[in-house]
Amino acid sequence: MNVERIDAYRWRIPRQGGMRTEGLIFADEQLMRDLEGDQAVQQLANVAHLPGIVGPAIAMPDIHWGYGFPIGGVAAFDEAEGVVSPGGVGYDINCGVRLLATPLTLAEARPRLRQLVDTLYATIPSGVGASRSDVRLARDDLEQVLRQGARWAVEQGYGDPADLEAIEANGTLPDADPDCVSDRAKERGKSQLGTVGSGNHFVEVGYVAERYDERVADRLGLGAATVTVFIHSGSRGLGYQVCDDHLDLMLKAAAKYGIALPDRQLCCAPLGSAEGKRYWGAMNAAANYAFANRQLMAHYARRALGTVFGEATAQRSRLVYDVCHNIAKHETHEVAGARTRVCVHRKGATRAFPPRHAELAPQFRDIGQPVLIPGDMGRYSYVLVGTAGAFTETFGSTCHGAGRRLSRHKAKQLARPRNILKELEAQGILIRAATRATVDEEMPEAYKDVARVVDVVDRAGIGKKVAQLKPVGVVKG
Repeated sequence: MNVERIDAYRWRIPRQGGMRTEGLIFADEQLMRDLEGDQAVQQLANVAHLPGIVGPAIAMPDIHWGYGFPIGGVAAFDEAEGVVSPGGVGYDINCGVRLLATPLTLAEARPRLRQLVDTLYATIPSGVGASRSDVRLARDDLEQVLRQGARWAVEQGYGDPADLEAIEANGTLPDADPDCVSDRAKERGKSQLGTVGSGNHFVEVGYVAERYDERVADRLGLGAATVTVFIHSGSRGLGYQVCDDHLDLMLKAAAKYGIALPDRQLCCAPLGSAEGKRYWGAMNAAANYAFANRQLMAHYARRALGTVFGEATAQRSRLVYDVCHNIAKHETHEVAGARTRVCVHRKGATRAFPPRHAELAPQFRDIGQPVLIPGDMGRYSYVLVGTAGAFTETFGSTCHGAGRRLSRHKAKQLARPRNILKELEAQGILIRAATRATVDEEMPEAYKDVARVVDVVDRAGIGKKVAQLKPVGVVKG
């Protein structure tokens, strides 16, 4: 695949063959070298073949191979002529992250840190399968979760109404249609609400190690050495099933509407078609399930903080923000000089709206949308804010994490002769996990260095660094 360098942080895939537009990759020279032999670049070129695409097919510096779209991929489609593709959202619909800032400093928390990690592990269900959720949803309750998202959870007493202002889309996507969600998906979702799951999902206790913009960090409650809780999870088995249910439907739709696919995994349907609307209703319902899932886990995290440090600590732990990483949304952007409604697919990418954007809650209007970028469990994560540069160049999008550099199988092979748990504990990071395999496949070396990824988006102007967080305790499935 021919790739041309534009500048220090941008690379172009020229339009060729059946591509309707060019590809744009954000990366530095080292990250581009890491992509050699990775199919993700070809996948990005494949995305550029899809009907109705506007602007370039975009990849963030954490790009790596995924299903259909590369992970770290962004593409916008004209509402009238474009398509929606499950491969552009992913199996884990609205996989995302939520950050809590506590009133504690690291020095205050350290004497009871082990107790806190143990309590979080005992309080927030994690692992494969049903994960022993404390919430068993009747059919009517599940329908309300799918329609209302985080708002349902708050109304049931899981959290505070003020939380909703600090969630992307206020925690509820309005186009959800539970009737488009299969019985199988609903059955999987009944017993998993409020659970972490396995794989790369986690609950992480960290602290503010560096502050790059003190004014914005203070506004977000991220004082020096402030203890934080990061929650990374999505729509669990329900979202996976929604994606799986629609792939055959979308393959048939692509054939029906004469859409030539360079890769079957890019199966799609016109946004206005019956098939497109059915996936859209189900996808939004699954996204609302994910918002509710993280809302419950945040409530459990506050409960654990209260158990260990007292109820006042729980009550004063504030939600910094909650963002989607796998979603498609209708938004207004400037295309060829005109304000245009487009459907933006973000697959392993984060919305990064700038200051003064109308969709931001008043508390963020002057600083921009908070952007949460988890790294790996051995190094650091970042908080950024959105920028005008992101809005004009990437449809208001930026990276979502470190990005894998090793497959799970390869990571487990390399970890086999080592004890990753003991290595991390020697660095001052306590790990609680259901199985050793989960820890091994998520070893720090399995990921790119998120500091390099974040530096690229900061220097390219599609995100602005606010703070670095370092882990001291991690709960994994």
